[in-house]
Amino acid sequence: MGVPIPQSFAMPGMLLFSLFIFPQFAVGGITRHYHFDIMYQNVSRLCHTKHRVTVNGQFPGPRIVAREGDRLLIKVVNHVQNNISIHWHGIRQLRSGWADGPAYVTQCPIQTGQSYVYNYTIVGQRGTLFWHAHISWLRSTVYGAIIILPKHGAPYPFSKPYKEVPIIFGEWWNADTEAVITQALQSGGGPNVSDAYTMNGLPGPLYNCSAKDTFKLKVKPGKTYLLRLINAALNDELFFSIANHTLTVVEVDAIYVKPFETETILIAPGQTTNVLLKTKSHYPNATFFMNARPYATGQGTFDNSTVAGILEYEAPPHFLHSMNKISLYKPILPALNDTAFATNFSNRLRSLATSQFPANVPHKVDRRLFFTIGLGTSPCQSNQTCQGPNGTRFAASVNNVSFNLPTTTSLLQSHYSGQSNGVYSPNFPISPLIPFNYTGTPPNNTMVSNGTKLMVLPFNTSVEVVMQDTSILGAESHPLHLHGFNLFVVGQGFGNFDANKDPAKYNLVDPIERNTVGVPSGGWVAIRFLADNPGVWFMHCHLEVHTSWGLKMAWLVLDGKLPHQKLLPPPADLPKC
Repeated sequence: MGVPIPQSFAMPGMLLFSLFIFPQFAVGGITRHYHFDIMYQNVSRLCHTKHRVTVNGQFPGPRIVAREGDRLLIKVVNHVQNNISIHWHGIRQLRSGWADGPAYVTQCPIQTGQSYVYNYTIVGQRGTLFWHAHISWLRSTVYGAIIILPKHGAPYPFSKPYKEVPIIFGEWWNADTEAVITQALQSGGGPNVSDAYTMNGLPGPLYNCSAKDTFKLKVKPGKTYLLRLINAALNDELFFSIANHTLTVVEVDAIYVKPFETETILIAPGQTTNVLLKTKSHYPNATFFMNARPYATGQGTFDNSTVAGILEYEAPPHFLHSMNKISLYKPILPALNDTAFATNFSNRLRSLATSQFPANVPHKVDRRLFFTIGLGTSPCQSNQTCQGPNGTRFAASVNNVSFNLPTTTSLLQSHYSGQSNGVYSPNFPISPLIPFNYTGTPPNNTMVSNGTKLMVLPFNTSVEVVMQDTSILGAESHPLHLHGFNLFVVGQGFGNFDANKDPAKYNLVDPIERNTVGVPSGGWVAIRFLADNPGVWFMHCHLEVHTSWGLKMAWLVLDGKLPHQKLLPPPADLPKC
């Protein structure tokens, strides 16, 4: 039996997938069974046919549709040569950290010929999220949408849309992405960039040899459509706009927001944004490009091309004879480095903060932390020539610690078993060891240290973290993703954070709540969260190249005293390294 997709998801020109599901009634919802086969599939894009790692042979991968309160059992079977793990991005994983998915953080990866059942319940969440591979760069083709519908009878806090359309952005490489990152890490230099951006897996007509691979959204006049936008690209934040149409933002990262209108949205890798699109009241005798291209603040190379889909109105019968006279309109997107637009857009995001959907931001803070976020360098080995700055290797760090993952166990397993000695140390620095002018003239020594250090938090600790961008190798925006929690963005600004003045401007009334937040280029962002979920939780830049260079760390939240405040035991089929 196929997944029961609501009628509003039926989309013209888009194939709906079918997965095996055997519903059983569970507390507050039903149990949904999915089967993910990790397999090779020939995928044709830009007139190249490439052997790619996929789920069930689909690119993008299958869509998961569930309701708030449902339990998901997803059996992942690995049929490829690469180790694999899957992360359910944005799912809180309350006491179910074994199902979170980042390789060597909460589990060893699933090896060739092995399988693992991800078992978790969706608690108190509804909206748009996504899943993706969480090992090396395999998420370039291994990703798909997660649609969490409200409980039966619970309406959206906005007008019910006529139809709902998931749109997932990605990147396409003609080269094998595993070879791309392997070569970059060996050379110490920057990786090659993608050949195209994609919209629902299709690059659109603006690339050579790609016109047939264009996503088309057919709409009717005078209707409201809910577009569920997901950025699954590896390395680029994206501007998105539809020519001659206004979008109303109603949700980000599966959190309802105070609605606002905009011509363009900004969406970073790891973020989702739901927008309402109200179509024109009469048939316009025109088609409209839906375009996305990068917002890029760094000095490195990036793909500066544009992906395009087409918004097409269904023509009344008496218009069909004049179809060859249809006009085509293109949107005007912000400049590639338009930080002013990025800042204004993020400042407009506010939680609903109603009695039904409160903004439970911590007002009392138990732990105040200051993290520097940015790029640096590490020494080149004596017998090697490196392609980073001045013959060094590119590196990235949080508080000057470039994070090393273990390889023979996972952080969560070593914690749970009490055998952490030699795997990690519990002394992640609470602030930079050597303060400097973070957004001014860089220090002479740009070298970063390496280590596997965790920040340990007692259960129910309320935390404030100020994340400060550094300009060591040029200021750059960093979308930071926190696993296991949502975070409240209580403040942000440019320059160096001022602990004496800036907190007075915090928003503790209706700050935006999300799972992935942009650290502004040349600035800082302040977040708060309550550590009420025991386990080991990854936090990392969602620009995959920066994660590969070490811009990541992990939190260890200890068990509470009560039974429902403790991490559950590991499942019997947890993969072994």
